[in-house]
Amino acid sequence: MTSTGQDSTTTRQRRSRHNLDTPPQDSSIVSKSGAKKGTGLRSSPKLAEVKKKGRMKKLSQAAEQDLIEGLQGLDLNVEARTLSGTGLVFDEQLNDFHCLWDDSFPEGPERLHAIKEQLIQEGLLDRCVSFQARFAEKEELMLVHSLEYIDLMETTQYMNEGELRILADTYDSVYLHPNSYTCACLASGSVLRLVDAVLGAEIRNGMAIVRPPGHHAQHSLMDGYCMFNHVAVAARYAQQKHGIQRVLIVDWDVHHGQGTQFTFDQDPSVLYFSIHRYEQGRFWPHLKASDWSTTGFGQGQGYTINVPWNQVGMQDADYIAAFLQVLLPVALEFQPQLVLVAAGFDALQGDPKGEMAATPAGFAQLTHLLMGLAGGRLILSLEGGYNLRSLAEGVSASLHTLLGDPCPMLESPGAPCRSAQSSLSCTLEALEPFWEILVRSGDSLEEDNVEGDNNEEEEEEGPWPPPALPILMWPVLQARTGLVYDQQMMDHYNLWDNLHPEVPQRVSRIMCRLEELGLAGRCLILPTRPATDAELLTCHSAEYVARLRATEKMKTRELYRESANFDSIYICPSTFACAQLATGATCCLVEAVLAGEVLNGVALVRPPGHHAEQDAACGFCFFNSVAVAARHAQSISGHALRILIVDWDVHHGNGTQHIFEEDPSVLYISLHRYDYGTFFPMGDEGASNQVGRAMGTGFTVNVAWNGPRMGDSEYLAAWHRLVLPIAYEFNPELVLVSAGFDAAWGDPLGGCQLSPEGYAHLTHLLMGLANGRIILILEGGYNLTSISESMAACTRTLLGDPPPLLALSRPPLLGALESITETIQVHRRYWRSLRTTKIEDKEGPFSSKSVAKEAPQPANPGSAEKLTTLEESILDAGIGKATSASSVQESTPAQTKSETAMVELTQDQSSEPASGETTLNHTNSEAATGGAMLDQTTSEEAVVGTELVQTPQASYTDNQTPSASPVQGATPQISLSTMIGNLRTLELDNKAQEAPESEIPEEERLLGEAAGGQDKEDSAPMQAFGDIDQAMFYAVTPLLWCPHLVAVCPLPEAGLDVTQPCQDCGAVQENWACLSCYEVYCSRYINAHMIRHHESSGHPLVLSYVDLSTWCYPCQAYVHHQVLLGVKNVAHHNKFGEDMPHSH
Repeated sequence: MTSTGQDSTTTRQRRSRHNLDTPPQDSSIVSKSGAKKGTGLRSSPKLAEVKKKGRMKKLSQAAEQDLIEGLQGLDLNVEARTLSGTGLVFDEQLNDFHCLWDDSFPEGPERLHAIKEQLIQEGLLDRCVSFQARFAEKEELMLVHSLEYIDLMETTQYMNEGELRILADTYDSVYLHPNSYTCACLASGSVLRLVDAVLGAEIRNGMAIVRPPGHHAQHSLMDGYCMFNHVAVAARYAQQKHGIQRVLIVDWDVHHGQGTQFTFDQDPSVLYFSIHRYEQGRFWPHLKASDWSTTGFGQGQGYTINVPWNQVGMQDADYIAAFLQVLLPVALEFQPQLVLVAAGFDALQGDPKGEMAATPAGFAQLTHLLMGLAGGRLILSLEGGYNLRSLAEGVSASLHTLLGDPCPMLESPGAPCRSAQSSLSCTLEALEPFWEILVRSGDSLEEDNVEGDNNEEEEEEGPWPPPALPILMWPVLQARTGLVYDQQMMDHYNLWDNLHPEVPQRVSRIMCRLEELGLAGRCLILPTRPATDAELLTCHSAEYVARLRATEKMKTRELYRESANFDSIYICPSTFACAQLATGATCCLVEAVLAGEVLNGVALVRPPGHHAEQDAACGFCFFNSVAVAARHAQSISGHALRILIVDWDVHHGNGTQHIFEEDPSVLYISLHRYDYGTFFPMGDEGASNQVGRAMGTGFTVNVAWNGPRMGDSEYLAAWHRLVLPIAYEFNPELVLVSAGFDAAWGDPLGGCQLSPEGYAHLTHLLMGLANGRIILILEGGYNLTSISESMAACTRTLLGDPPPLLALSRPPLLGALESITETIQVHRRYWRSLRTTKIEDKEGPFSSKSVAKEAPQPANPGSAEKLTTLEESILDAGIGKATSASSVQESTPAQTKSETAMVELTQDQSSEPASGETTLNHTNSEAATGGAMLDQTTSEEAVVGTELVQTPQASYTDNQTPSASPVQGATPQISLSTMIGNLRTLELDNKAQEAPESEIPEEERLLGEAAGGQDKEDSAPMQAFGDIDQAMFYAVTPLLWCPHLVAVCPLPEAGLDVTQPCQDCGAVQENWACLSCYEVYCSRYINAHMIRHHESSGHPLVLSYVDLSTWCYPCQAYVHHQVLLGVKNVAHHNKFGEDMPHSH
């Protein structure tokens, strides 16, 4: 069974996946309609009168009552229920341990000292709710760890330094101190204290600044500085004590949290997401289980998500892309009730172990994105981070965000690099069978190769960090949210039609609702004023302004005739003054935001504005308030401020689009009903192919829905896949929202189904941009109940309350996905964040085939029993009776069951693999180079077919003898961990030989392209293993047939020359021959020219000149078939001067 396969007994089937379709347009929905000035009407003549007057069908009383009842369940009514406060646990006792024998060990007390100094400097300690740390009880630790292991750790309090060192050497990258156990219990208990506080409604969120870290610790195994797994214990504790059913664990530490993953990889109640440095397995902990293909097992299949970074220097844009494309969509479907974060900060720029280039501002963004989940119930637990300045600033930035401070702007967000795009593509491929929300439309996105792409520039773009971390500035605000409202705007009304949808009560009902909920009182009410002529003339012609002003003195009949000159417009004597006031009030709010008087704001204004053209009223709109506000912001800022305008009104904002279509300083994104050009404002202006003109090309983005019923799922899919990626790449300095609520459920014009909760989430996601400077400006929305509740939900979110829980009733409609995909296809040439990269990282030490983890049951129980007994005697000899086998090694490696097992022994090899072999960058310990090298022998359950790497903990070379044991009377010739590893190596070898054919699994894990694939008979024999530093075992089962064998072409007349260099770079190592054209190129570990040849030519099969294995790129597997024997034999004869010894 593979972890991404569709096993009928373990794979959670998606609901109605193949029945997603867009229904036909609801004929009962009457649209605002008409045409852009100068174009003809395309609608039925029967609707001409309705379109002229903009009349709607009034909701029936029954429908109105249904809507009200549906909205009564919203948690908007009791202000007192809104939680506030950020909890903080910071205990000086956690500094009472350090490494006794290595003062340079990176995990030390100075980490917490640096954090405390930073928090005091920024005044954050006083802003938090302080909680006293408590010790985790044994019963609580036993939710994750074995009693025997806990008892063993407890005995370390009474060991001397020599005994502690011997025990530590039996694990990978750990040290022990007499206070280690006490501090680890205190660290776990600190997180549990925050769980109680958050779930007990004492606080909204919290952060535990603790050490030692925990996410590498396993059931009965210390690992990677970790003794107890704090977040894993916290998740089980929340489930057991508080009845929480679904927990999301996010691990952004640069190292994979294998301990956490192994704890929950069969549990569908815990969703585990890890984003970590991997480099095809060359980075610690070197586990195949850390790759994207591991998605969980049994009932937990699909609930493990790994995003592996395969190069260093990953930046904020890469991390944000992983959250937007993978984590947030899945989390919305999973609906966690609590979010726990393994918050390591070793991915920050300057960290010596991570070598990444993320910034503190980037981690603030990640924290903000997570605050939209689980009703804001979020707890961060400190893990790694070893550059003291970066660590302190990263913790500070996340804590600022938890406290509700706006996210700092990113210095240079850009777009995810190609390697990140490749990793994300792989992860999405693995997860798509398990999550409905990840379904893509039928029009799949191919890898980009469009004119205008600066591909050369992208190739040369290095993943290297800027020279220094930016200094973050956190604004000090008197008030958070500004509100503009003036009752005078109700004086605009329809003199002839009392059923017209754009009624004065639209703004008064919203204001009343904000007052009822106590939200208006929490806002700063700002004074309003009319817009000046100078402000109006930035977007409208002088002739048009004068024409509207003239209506103030017109008689009723003249007003009627003037109204008829425009599309879907009514005019009364107060219209000009109201429109002028609406625009001026919006400008007042812009001034307050840019001056720092408020962070964000809401403009309750009417008449709306986004349809208004430079010289024409249209669709209930007279002056384009959002456009004038944008120009006003640029005017008072003194430069072309980058402004993002998001228009979520159900109708396309034709006026706003035309005003800015040649301006690259304003990015206009509209999501609207289009219905193939038949929905108001008619025509093709709102089509996805409308991208702007001249310098503004690419800065107009239209998501054109072609039918009704678009709701939360569709809009959030557009946000994650399109709106936010472009927005982060654009990096706006101000966000303006044309906030029409006619896409809300119950609106008689829109026919869509957005909920107030959905609007709150859309607002929250936009609040991470522009340093939090965002203004919502009312546009449409014609159901008074739904617009009031929707604007209230948005206002509450702007005030800093977490978005309410959002339960998606269904996945996105297929028609909506097609619309999103269509827009992405159009805009990929303009926005690098929308481009896709084909899956290509397949040559690494591990195959990208799916991983199936087997339970670690020995094939020969007797041999396993002997091994355990022998391990116990070795350990007892070293440290008395203080340990047991279960405390040293979690389990025996799963047996290698393959008829074509390959064994490779590597010694002191660098990260650059030798020809035909996959090797890892071996170092003495994680402290040395950021990644200690102990593989599946330290894993909770070893993975069939992957390597076994045993690294001695002492520092010596092949020509040196290990240092003597510090324990008197114990003088082993090699370290305990090495001796145990050697015993396990023998056991693994025995199992591989003893396993009967019937026990061989159908799907073995495959090696990557460059790993080679020689037969078992050709493998190096296992002899005198005590003198060998490391041992690697690979199991390879090639495919016996693949559909791409038809691409193998006859040999060229000249035959083969296995010494031929790469045709691109001249390299003579690790070359491959294409079996379609017989061109020769180097592997990924040289210059990856064969991968590029495959991508450009599509030729599927290649032959290794190193070990004569055959690799199929589309199948991502080795292949062994009769068709290949001829070419293999020719190559073998050329290489060795004789025919192949076997032909089977």
